[in-house]
Amino acid sequence: MKMNIYEEANRCLLCEDAPCTKACATGDPARAIRAIRFDNGKLAGRWVAECTDEDLETAERACIHYDRPIRIREMLRAVVSEKVSVDRTQPSLEIDFCGIRCENPFFLASSAVCTNYEMVARAFDAGWAGVFYKTICMQEIREVSPRFDACQQEGRADFYAFRNMEQLSENPVEMDFDILRRLKQNYPTKVVVASIMGQTEEQWIELAKMAEAAGVDAVELNFSCPQMRLAGMGSDVGQNPELVLFYTAYVKRNVSIPVIPKMTPNITQINQPATASYFAGADAISAINTIKSVTMGDRAEVSGRKTISGLSGRAVKPIALRYILEMAQNPLLNGSHGKKVELSGIGGIETWRDALEFIQLGCRNVQVCTAVMQYGYRIIDDLTLGLQNYLMERGLSSLDAVVGEELPNFVTPTDLDRETIVFPKIDRERCIGCGRCYVSCMDGGHQAIAFDPDTRQPRIVGTKCVGCHLCRLVCPTGAIGMTKRINKK
Repeated sequence: MKMNIYEEANRCLLCEDAPCTKACATGDPARAIRAIRFDNGKLAGRWVAECTDEDLETAERACIHYDRPIRIREMLRAVVSEKVSVDRTQPSLEIDFCGIRCENPFFLASSAVCTNYEMVARAFDAGWAGVFYKTICMQEIREVSPRFDACQQEGRADFYAFRNMEQLSENPVEMDFDILRRLKQNYPTKVVVASIMGQTEEQWIELAKMAEAAGVDAVELNFSCPQMRLAGMGSDVGQNPELVLFYTAYVKRNVSIPVIPKMTPNITQINQPATASYFAGADAISAINTIKSVTMGDRAEVSGRKTISGLSGRAVKPIALRYILEMAQNPLLNGSHGKKVELSGIGGIETWRDALEFIQLGCRNVQVCTAVMQYGYRIIDDLTLGLQNYLMERGLSSLDAVVGEELPNFVTPTDLDRETIVFPKIDRERCIGCGRCYVSCMDGGHQAIAFDPDTRQPRIVGTKCVGCHLCRLVCPTGAIGMTKRINKK
């Protein structure tokens, strides 16, 4: 049976100083596996193009997986390598954000991934275009321990959702602004954004002025942290459009650099505070921060007690995209009535394709946190490689060409086509006879699949099928496709 290279790549531990690569004399199997893991499978062959079967077998023997070695030779021999240039003829990922030139759209989000000079410097050296530095405030920050929890499948090291109780920067204010000053001096081509949070008008203004004096490119206003221990801060502000309006206006009147309010998802109508930001003169909006959540395991306890705190990771991406879409469709924000407020997308971004989805809804950059916490700054390699290759495959020379391109395809439910249908179609060569489609359709669909236990063959019952395509979603081998769209009878 043909190996599913993506399943096997997901088993890889993505080791630091990978033993498999150290053992391989002619290539970098660890880098090839990472390319597969982060949605660049068709490009992975370039790192093992010169490897013999013996080289890959040697690498496989060096694998330190806790369960069983990754099937390196079989997986990488299954990769179809396309000859895609990696030289400077690739499309540029440069893009303007608030009038600031960014070398690519990938930024570190204000969080634990950027809390000191050394961390951000390493990220810049790795290829990240900019940073929204961890939020600076004037209050004393005393963190809890432990402060993180994760939702993950049993036996899997990675997680699909991540919960944190972390607050803001623990550094003295003067130290953080000195860090930002040094970062901008030593990395003049990188974009440095100060994220700030005040509790009063005076604090917002003072912090913003200090940020501008430090030479940063822009200032982000954190109206969205869901776990502040003091009232009147974080998402308490973001849920109140009037406070968003006032604090944004205060800052905007006192600095000349771009001002970027950060929205909370813990609200029914994000366009209310977003519109307030517009009337206050905001240059851009960051969205979203983490979603208030609860996890119940022992890992969520602090001295035997639990609390509500913020959720991030892959699971929140659809929610983040929904909020981005709503703001991108807002006539005030999208420039239909004058000044356009630009968007910076955050939430569940792990691969270049995730980032592309935010960009296609109108974002001009994206911010990443949870994926970096899991896999490190090194993921920037596959983020940029994948996005460049995507543009090249489409014959596009600029990232600007895809900004907002999917917006015209979104309509209200009333406007969706309800007069036609698309039936599923089973590919017999790919079907392995597991019956998953039958089980799901019988118990969760419209009882439109029959299953012969002797031949182990499923069959679509056309008279019952409503074209919901649950079967296509649950098929583990991708054996169920689509027919042509036709009119309903």
